[in-house]
Amino acid sequence: MTKPKYDLDKVKFATGSPVWERAVDLYERGKVTRFEDRGTSFAAVVLGGSPYEVLVSADRFDVGDCTCYLGQNDELCKHMVALAIRTVTGVRPLTDEEKKMVSSPISSGRKGMLSADHAKRLRGEITATMRLVKPYNGPSRTWFAYQASLSEGANRLAAIVPELPVCEASAQLLVDMLLRLDKKLCTGGVDDSDGTIGGFMEETVAVLVEYAKLDPECSDAFRTLIGRETCFEWEQPLLAVLRTMSVSDRISADLGNA
Repeated sequence: MTKPKYDLDKVKFATGSPVWERAVDLYERGKVTRFEDRGTSFAAVVLGGSPYEVLVSADRFDVGDCTCYLGQNDELCKHMVALAIRTVTGVRPLTDEEKKMVSSPISSGRKGMLSADHAKRLRGEITATMRLVKPYNGPSRTWFAYQASLSEGANRLAAIVPELPVCEASAQLLVDMLLRLDKKLCTGGVDDSDGTIGGFMEETVAVLVEYAKLDPECSDAFRTLIGRETCFEWEQPLLAVLRTMSVSDRISADLGNA
């Protein structure tokens, strides 16, 4: 069988939550039928509201065709994604972890320690994912592919956040990630006019605020933001946490000396 140049993670993170979930449902219910390996592409009949003839490239799962309404308008549809899932998994069942899509960063809500080895692995994942958040200087016809790359990058980074225990080391990891993204937006040529990366950054800031509520020591990681100029002042809620903590410390000290 022809080996596609993408894997399940690529399909999942580059697709986005609603389409991914519908595609998984089609795949799991056996709606991908009459599968064909055509060497440079894969074809199938996917049973939806009607039997749809679907084709995806072996190089890129989002390049192909579907006879459904979206496919005929050059949009990635659930039928193409369901076929892409079939190409990379065969007919084996998906695990719960494989099916799960994290499209927004969320706190794990559990206090703990981030080991040096775990932090090193996650930093490597973040660095690899940052390559998807790249400058845009292409023609208008590549715009949608570029936006898909930004979305995939944001989705992959969002999936890392729930792995983290709530602690200062995790907070520092996220602050460093935000600063790297900010640099890409400010001076790296990234065109985030649809707000994909900015929205992800704001959601990550909300996670960090929650960290500080669960473990006040996490706020120490915010000190590196003092005096920095950022693209859209995303750091302000974190600096507000620092100011609140400082006032609280002064009050506690005054009460202790009373």
